[in-house]
Amino acid sequence: MDPSRKRAIRLTVALTAAVLLATALVYTSFSAGERDVTAGQLLKTAKPGHSYILAGTVLNGSVRHDGAVLFFRVRDPGRALSVPVRYTGEVPDPFRAGRGVLVTVSRQGSQWVGQQNSLTTKCPSKYQAASGSYTARHPRS
Repeated sequence: MDPSRKRAIRLTVALTAAVLLATALVYTSFSAGERDVTAGQLLKTAKPGHSYILAGTVLNGSVRHDGAVLFFRVRDPGRALSVPVRYTGEVPDPFRAGRGVLVTVSRQGSQWVGQQNSLTTKCPSKYQAASGSYTARHPRS
C-alpha cells in the first residue's frame, strides 16, 4: 500500500475519533445539570414516581433532627418559595442553614423524601454569600 494513502487513512481515523470524543464531551457537559431543579420548578412540574435533584439553599431556622431523620427546607434562590425535605442517611459535615445543597428527592404522599445518602453541599470556597444567595466567584488563574 502507498505510504501517503496510509497516512491519509490514519489521519481520517484520528480526526473521526477526535470529533466523536469532542461530541461526547460537549453532550455530557450540557446534560450534566439538566436534571437539577429549584423549589419553584419542583412544585410546578414534578410528576409522581419520578426523582429530581433539588438544588437550593437550606432555609434558616428549618433544620430539625428527629432521631436518625433530618428535616429541613430548601429555598429557591430566585423566589420566596421553599420545599420541606425529610432525609435519612449521611449528612455532610458542612451542612447547615444558609448553605447551598443538592439532594435527590421524590414525592411520597404529601412529603418530599430525600434519597438516602444523596445530600451534598456546594463547595463554600467557590460560592460567596451575597444578600442571602450564592453567586459564583471567578476562579484565579
